[in-house]
Amino acid sequence: MSKKISDYIRKNLQSIIQSAGSHKEQAEKYRVILDLILKEQGDDLVEGLQIFIEAIVNENVSLVISRQILTEISSHLVKLPDDVSKSVSHFTLEKVQPRVISFEEQVASIRQHLADIYERTQQWREAAAVLVGIPLETGQKQYSVDYKLETYLKIARLYLEDDDPVQAEAFINRASLLQAESKNEQLQVYYKVCYARVLDYRRKFIEAAQRYNELSFRNIVHEDERMTALRNALICTVLASAGQQRSRMLATLFKDERCQQLPAVGILEKMYLERIIRRSELKDFEALLQPHQKASTLDGTKILDRAMVEHNLLSASKLYNNISFEELGALLEINPSKAEKIASQMITEGRMHGYIDQIDSIVHFETRETLPQWDKQIQSLCQQVNSMIEQIANAHSDWMAKITEEQMVS
Repeated sequence: MSKKISDYIRKNLQSIIQSAGSHKEQAEKYRVILDLILKEQGDDLVEGLQIFIEAIVNENVSLVISRQILTEISSHLVKLPDDVSKSVSHFTLEKVQPRVISFEEQVASIRQHLADIYERTQQWREAAAVLVGIPLETGQKQYSVDYKLETYLKIARLYLEDDDPVQAEAFINRASLLQAESKNEQLQVYYKVCYARVLDYRRKFIEAAQRYNELSFRNIVHEDERMTALRNALICTVLASAGQQRSRMLATLFKDERCQQLPAVGILEKMYLERIIRRSELKDFEALLQPHQKASTLDGTKILDRAMVEHNLLSASKLYNNISFEELGALLEINPSKAEKIASQMITEGRMHGYIDQIDSIVHFETRETLPQWDKQIQSLCQQVNSMIEQIANAHSDWMAKITEEQMVS
């Protein structure tokens, strides 16, 4: 922008500040200058807006006018090229910062727009940082529950995109305090999706699977997205640690007819039926995993490999009474010492029944006779029912005789 034009803008702005007149008249004069500046392009446009904004937020200008004009500027920023809008937005936030309490609504609007610009260029962390600057809890403005909930969820999603589940979980926790107060069903679903993703990223796979599965039944969610949620539920279940919780989730998914349409149904079936799964059978399934699901555990083992070893170990416990470390390692396709360590951990955590004989290098499996136990419970229940019937017959023999007669006639 030429010095002549910039001096002209400054001179006119100064004259408005010094002039008398109503708020309405002064606001109209500011709008005339703003319209003149908006006709410029590129660097001239940026410089003109910066001069204008610096004058507007000055304490010499009435707060009523400043807020009104700054609101109009924020609406114009959306229409400008991203590079111009980003530069002006940052400048505005910097100039407003000393009086941010007076311009909370305008600052929130500018920050939302600036976050959208960063998101379009996949600068997830920068977008999240901009939104974090909105004083949702500490400011004087009373934001609605839905606005705060939506903003927290957006921040959480942005941190997830940046592979930072720790920060994402912090904002999901804030959102969880608000979601019960919101009646917006769309935001409720948005919350459940973000929460499931956080659990997924944090490797709490069985909890993530449960929430993905819940989402797959929500009618408000599009059918394609419901199937995506179901697929995510299946993947997280496969990656979860072997145990009773995973067994229940496997049963739930195996009985869901929709799972027959998923590419990983073969692995689901083998896991549900407690069959040994070979490493070579996992190639197609591994292609379905997201980058964070391909990470390694603390001992250097990939998440999927660890899950498969635990599954195969649990399956082996159904086939063998005992097995040597050497044979177990060969069966699980890992070295014997690692097989012993994983077996020991699963037994200690109560996810598998048995004990380890380190002298003879053998794992002994203990079977739990679940079905006979159920049979005993059913037998006990039947005996109790028979006893009640006998007591009723003794107390009301005439009524029982009538019931028996009616049954014979029918």
